Amino acid sequence: MPTQTPKNRPAKRLPTKPCPCYTRHMKISKEVFGVLSNGKKVHLYTLKAGDLKLCLSSYGAAWTSLMVPSNGGGKSDVLLGFSGLNGYLSNSAYIGVTVGRFANRIGGAGFSLDGGSYGLDANEGGNTLHGGHRGFDKMLWKSEAYEQSDGVFVRFELNSPDGDGGFPGNLRTEVSYGITKSNEVVAVYKACSDAPTPVNLTNHAYFNLAGEGTSSVLSHEVLLHSSSYLEVDGESIPTGRLLSVRGSPFDFRQSKPINRDLRAELGGSGDPSAPDGYDHCFTVDGDPGKLRPCAEVSEPGSGRRMKVFTTQPGLQFYTGNMLPDVPGKAGAVYSRHSGFCLETQHFPDTPNREDFPPCVFGPGMDYREKSIFAFEIE
Repeated sequence: MPTQTPKNRPAKRLPTKPCPCYTRHMKISKEVFGVLSNGKKVHLYTLKAGDLKLCLSSYGAAWTSLMVPSNGGGKSDVLLGFSGLNGYLSNSAYIGVTVGRFANRIGGAGFSLDGGSYGLDANEGGNTLHGGHRGFDKMLWKSEAYEQSDGVFVRFELNSPDGDGGFPGNLRTEVSYGITKSNEVVAVYKACSDAPTPVNLTNHAYFNLAGEGTSSVLSHEVLLHSSSYLEVDGESIPTGRLLSVRGSPFDFRQSKPINRDLRAELGGSGDPSAPDGYDHCFTVDGDPGKLRPCAEVSEPGSGRRMKVFTTQPGLQFYTGNMLPDVPGKAGAVYSRHSGFCLETQHFPDTPNREDFPPCVFGPGMDYREKSIFAFEIE
């Protein structure tokens, strides 16, 4: 699903056929990433196709590494992460993991559904974040690698019992991640339940297109296919109002550096009311349920460009404002603005908002969403 490229910034697709010196075939490898305290093994998968290499962990169904070429001919890892399993076991920033049952926040740590009231884990003040104290990011997923004609993938499966985190229904979740010969990272989310229940799944990858651990992402240039965003209160819970981005720091309808409209100390406009970063849900223009463009990000130094497509109604754009000096790969330390997230998802607090696109699924109505992250070199 192509999008327009600015005339002053020509881009080329990465080669769809790998050169002979790289690989003649798509490849999948599997190794033990570590062992949990209960003796269960965590596996790490390495997928190669086209010019990309993606690593995935069965703990948290996490994206741990993504190697992408640059315009200088080298390759860099563009994902924040950890060198070993221990980092993911104490991963308070949700780096790279799959989050659920309900991604983002639910106000008041509860909701009502079909005449019943459900109390959830309050793990962010009085609210629920990313499923509670032990969300899907802290679970070992059943995993299996497989190959298709266009790419290589890993299927992750997880069963969440009725009452898990306070949510109703026995939920069976299947998430597939992989890469294609066309240099795309593909994410497919599926879930089914034996009772009505809210579902909202996404991956919490932090990107730095200059290479993880190298610099701030504030000079990255971002375009969002979003004409409005969700107003939130002081606890980042939606008020229910959709605000136009026009004339505001949240207007990314034309590509601009992330920091252009931030505070002066971040290289921005100097407006004292400007934000110090973004952690907001933007509406994705177009029809929910249809795969459509939602974002483009480019990094001038490396020439890397990433285009994102999704079927989801919303996109949480987060610029790592709260990264707490996390020890990362090979001695790197991830501080504020070391990475950005593009979390394709349903709107936060939807279980308490009848006017938001519905998030309740159950018998006869399965959950299914898809996102694509396509890479090019400018």
